[in-house]
Amino acid sequence: MKYINIFSCIIIICMLPLASCDNDELVELNINPTAANELDWKFMLTQGQVQAAENRYINGRVHLNLASGLIQQMATLQVGGERGSGDKYMRHLDSFNGFMSYVYENALKTLGEVIRQTGPEGTNPNWTNLHHMAQIMYIIPMHIMTDLHGNVPYTEANKGVEGIFFPKYDSQETIYKDMLAKLEVAAATIGTGSDEVGAADVVYGGDFTKWKKLANSLMLRLAMRISNVDPGTAQTYVQKAISGGVMESNEDMAWIQMASGPSQWFNQNGISRAMIPDDWGANNMLSKTLIDFLKGRNDPRLMIYSGGIGIWGGPYNTDPAAQKGMPNGYDTETIKEYEGTTEEIDRELTYSRLNPMMLDVDDPFIFMTYAEVEFLLAEAALKGWHSGDATSHYNAGVKGSMQQWDIFDPSLTVSDAEVEAYLAANPFDGSEKMIGEQHWAANFMQWYEAYSNWRRTGYPELSPVNYPGNVSGGQIFRRIEYYSQEVANNPNLQEGGTLPNDVMTRVWWDVQ
Repeated sequence: MKYINIFSCIIIICMLPLASCDNDELVELNINPTAANELDWKFMLTQGQVQAAENRYINGRVHLNLASGLIQQMATLQVGGERGSGDKYMRHLDSFNGFMSYVYENALKTLGEVIRQTGPEGTNPNWTNLHHMAQIMYIIPMHIMTDLHGNVPYTEANKGVEGIFFPKYDSQETIYKDMLAKLEVAAATIGTGSDEVGAADVVYGGDFTKWKKLANSLMLRLAMRISNVDPGTAQTYVQKAISGGVMESNEDMAWIQMASGPSQWFNQNGISRAMIPDDWGANNMLSKTLIDFLKGRNDPRLMIYSGGIGIWGGPYNTDPAAQKGMPNGYDTETIKEYEGTTEEIDRELTYSRLNPMMLDVDDPFIFMTYAEVEFLLAEAALKGWHSGDATSHYNAGVKGSMQQWDIFDPSLTVSDAEVEAYLAANPFDGSEKMIGEQHWAANFMQWYEAYSNWRRTGYPELSPVNYPGNVSGGQIFRRIEYYSQEVANNPNLQEGGTLPNDVMTRVWWDVQ
């Protein structure tokens, strides 16, 4: 006991100097001098933009193997797993779950926090320009989400910090009208604030004029999406978008330059990663539907979209006449009968592949094109919602699509003379059908948009496949089933979701 008492006294004596220390000095000892006291929301925008371009997981399972197959721009002989989900209308949980499970947790969470912190009750409410740029970026993956699934969490999404762990499902009508309203405000407000974003914006480098055009162009896209179900609202916002100023050339295209590092899961182009040979996506070839469309019109995009026929790495047969698309809905056995042989079919030596020049891991990822805007304007003109000339807009859309690919490689440049020759040989006939077909062809590698626009317009007129065991009765999916964990865990889905939860239940705007 004596030794314990002596030791206790020593401890007390040693503590006496500390008792007289300034409390501020103690506080300073607990501050990490290298830690950030406040996040830089500009660079959170950067992160959100990269996340919106998606990684290999989503681009491979949902964008490539599901959407590109459903829309018949890519095809595969494989059946199991995600490989046959779009090509053969099979149920595959990763393909159905992928977008909802990843995008809420990444891009939407990041961009949503930027919006919150630069809003009226945030830490930087005076960052007006950044706020609306983040809002526009948020709407890009958000509208894909609702287009794929229908009713989804929106007003209560990503609010776990507020104690909302099972968000309600908002109707697609509510979501669309709110997104349109937000785009209208963003287009009118960007550039009025004092904050500069600069290089932190990896889409437009802080160019507010281009952001205003993107806001109006997205407004045009979303307004035309609802044109069959709510033409009054659609016409109103189409005219607001045109009045506000949409994209005017390929210089206004919204795209992001991806990077070679740090890994296949971060910063690298997800479509590229899903297609290179050391990944499963490399088994997808260009579809017969797409190749036949391009060859039949002597389209300069044929040898842009196609890299030729041959084993990866080359040499490739790049003769346009030799290009051949893989038919959708076949496997390694049934393709033999289709080709009239009993021999094994080597897909690489038989069918055209996606051009490797557009598959570098640091290649651009496109969010929206100028060509799309022109096709939407042509359609709006035919509807009487726009005073412009439909033929002029159609021709500009074709030209924009043919000349946009040099951002991947200068060798993919198409001259004005080639465009003019094409248009002379394939003149616009004044129909929505021809606009829809060219819109589809222009949406190559933007397969979500191609899929949604096909559901809205019915163009091109695709022939479904009926592979054994498919889950749609041999019909192209009208939507994607919900994330399986949401079905199991969120009670609000049964009250507010798009039901029945199957691939043939149409979303709100799909009334074609």
